[in-house]
Amino acid sequence: MIHAKQYGDSLPPLVVIHGLFGNADNWHSIAQKWAEHFTVYCLDLPNHGRSSTLDPVTFPAMADAINRWLEEHQLDHIFLLGHSIGGKVAMQLTSDHPEKIAKLIVADIAPVTYQPSHTEIFKGLQEINCQKPASRKAADELLAQFESNSGVRQFLLKNLTRTEQGHVIDLGLEQLLAGYETILRQPELKEGIQTPTLFIKGEHSDYILPKYQEASLKHFPHASVKMIPETGHWLHAEKPTTFASLVKRFLTA
Repeated sequence: MIHAKQYGDSLPPLVVIHGLFGNADNWHSIAQKWAEHFTVYCLDLPNHGRSSTLDPVTFPAMADAINRWLEEHQLDHIFLLGHSIGGKVAMQLTSDHPEKIAKLIVADIAPVTYQPSHTEIFKGLQEINCQKPASRKAADELLAQFESNSGVRQFLLKNLTRTEQGHVIDLGLEQLLAGYETILRQPELKEGIQTPTLFIKGEHSDYILPKYQEASLKHFPHASVKMIPETGHWLHAEKPTTFASLVKRFLTA
């Protein structure tokens, strides 16, 4: 089961997929802006937010879960946007069902295999679930032993929930950890996908590099790339107005 938050009504559908450890709420402010022009659906990926768990975690399986959600809600010819791991899922869905995707936007990820970069974060989140701290502050102090960046910790702690035993991380953590090597890999994409595609890169991010251009164009020959200056991987959070207008311009052109 895929959980979604809807913004607006009776306008062209824009489906938005968050990245690893995120959820639909990450897009709340920006989705409100887009709702003037689109009916926006912000989804929780499997093992995230209020969506069901999925095991094993693979891109075809995640894309299939979202495709079933599209069919349940009779959504066709959609605009699709995915950030980070969500961008890989969006590419997979477009490859598997190109007839359903009018335009694709991929935010700061490429169709390539990446090196592990979340190992310490996984350890920190697991430690929270093991110790079940009594307060949010205690959970943050625990996580700080594994992740020094306060902004990243605050993002991760949006998954914190209170139970009778203490605070825990409300994610399908074991499934995500077991599937982590798989989600680092290149998605299983067809070549020559004809869907109009926009890649948006954060200037200081190394998730989209010139050496990835060949792989991107092999799968998405009609792709263009835009860069948002002075942003990293979280470009939509760092420059929301710029990001929102880039998306709107591409989708309404």
